[in-house]
Amino acid sequence: MVPAARERGQAAVETALVLPLIMAVALALVQVGLLVRDHVLVVHAAREAARAAAVDPTTEAAADAALAATSLNPDRLLVETQGSRTTGGLLQVTVRFRPEPAVPLVGGLFPSVTIQETLTVRVE
Repeated sequence: MVPAARERGQAAVETALVLPLIMAVALALVQVGLLVRDHVLVVHAAREAARAAAVDPTTEAAADAALAATSLNPDRLLVETQGSRTTGGLLQVTVRFRPEPAVPLVGGLFPSVTIQETLTVRVE
C-alpha cells in the first residue's frame, strides 16, 4: 500500500509533466483564433475595397477603403485591381494580407500564410 503523501507527490509530478502540453495546445488554439479573425477582417476589407472601386475604379480608392475599414497592418496589406474601368465593366479587386505570428512560443510553429480574398464588381 502506498502512503497518501507519496500519492500527492505522484499527482504533482503528473501535473508538471502534462501542464506544458496543455498550455501549448491552448496557445495554439489562440493563434488559430487570431488567424481566423484576420481572415474575417480581410474579407471585410475586400468588400469595402470592391464597393469603393465600383464607384471610383482606381487601385488607390480601393486600397484607401480597405485600410479605413479594418485595423489590419497597412505594411502587410496589398490591394490590387484588374479588369475594365469603364462604366458597366467588371473590375476584380484582390486583397492580400500576410499576418505575423502573434502568440509567443507557438506562433513560430505555424507556417507563413497569405490570406487572400478576391471580389468582382460592376463599375458604376
